[in-house]
Amino acid sequence: MLLGVIADDFTGAGDIANTLAKGLPPQGGLAVTQYLGVPTRPAAPEVEAGVISLKTRSIPAADAVAQSLAALAWLREQGCRQIVFKYCSTFDSTPEGNIGPVGEALADAFGASGVIACPAFPTVGRSVHQGHLFVHDRLLSESGMQNHPLTPMTDPDIRRWLRRQTRDAVGLVASPTVRAGAAAVRQALAACAARGETLVICDAATDADLVTLGEAAAEALLVTGGSGIAIGLPANFITRGQAKGVATAFAGVDGPEAILAGSCSGATRGQIAIHAAAHPAMALDVDAVMAGKIGVGDLAEFIAAHRGQAPLIYSSDDPAEVAALQKRYGREAVAGRLEALFADTARALIAGGVRRLVVAGGETSGAVAQALGLEALEIGPEIDPGVPILAAPDGRVALALKSGNFGAPDFFAKALAALAGK
Repeated sequence: MLLGVIADDFTGAGDIANTLAKGLPPQGGLAVTQYLGVPTRPAAPEVEAGVISLKTRSIPAADAVAQSLAALAWLREQGCRQIVFKYCSTFDSTPEGNIGPVGEALADAFGASGVIACPAFPTVGRSVHQGHLFVHDRLLSESGMQNHPLTPMTDPDIRRWLRRQTRDAVGLVASPTVRAGAAAVRQALAACAARGETLVICDAATDADLVTLGEAAAEALLVTGGSGIAIGLPANFITRGQAKGVATAFAGVDGPEAILAGSCSGATRGQIAIHAAAHPAMALDVDAVMAGKIGVGDLAEFIAAHRGQAPLIYSSDDPAEVAALQKRYGREAVAGRLEALFADTARALIAGGVRRLVVAGGETSGAVAQALGLEALEIGPEIDPGVPILAAPDGRVALALKSGNFGAPDFFAKALAALAGK
């Protein structure tokens, strides 16, 4: 294994696995396997990049650090020459963590400083300028992320946000330096390291900027960022003759289907509205869920009754209603109950013969993936930017795990067709 990734959630893991598998034309990407949690056995010899999916974005920082270091230990045992710590392109975290604590812990393990930190993903509208994160033409704090139920992002200055989480000062490599090329970036990172800045926010507004950062990181032991930071990394190994470059392939999985949506993002709410207008859809009554009046059997019965019709079950709602529910029951209680319900339902659906499963929402996807007990997934073609097909090695089930803000308006129908190889 050449490259190892530690991802702080399951949808993000699929996102960066997709980026590494695609690579850049004409070289192609790496042979990638996504692992659901830290594996208990060595990687297959043909794996060039291993992506470990953790669920550490919203847990206590100390636990996130411990799990990330365990993932690092396994990846180093596989011979990885470079590690990427992957977090969300909207920098989802609280002032207490977890990006800063995990990033510094990984840097400490390597004795590294001047480490790139770049969440930019221009393909889906995430860019960084002078250390400020934009979502399309809006500052992060005005993009809707300020209403996130678990990690509200109220400050677009991610250098300042990250500094609230870190032990050391946080550096900045601004866009003029990035546009000056990889050598200029390496020099700037070295200067940051000399000043004692462990993590360094790097501006990027285009894929070309990310390729430059990838070239600058060719010899780096550790890189951190969103999936975009990986765009240029496969080429480093291919150019050196350490990897051959591959293209993803997927034959398709046919059979019963289901969609589970647990995200409250604007993008997912729009996708739900479009899909529900033409397909069976069940909106969860959260009060009934919290009272124990709705359970797995009810959800599984709805899916079975509408087999072949792309049925959807969702708990998404507008920010005001979400806030009211959190006030009534507690934020963690609502999130935990819904995640458990979706996870248990997914397990029941797969046991009952569902073979194509689409899940929306990072936390929901993580809960579902863990519940299914799949140790590793093969990476198939991209459905929409940042969302690949994920297939069980035995071919019995294919998944699309979508971050809340990702996907075209018709994503759900498109994903089910893609999972069938259409």
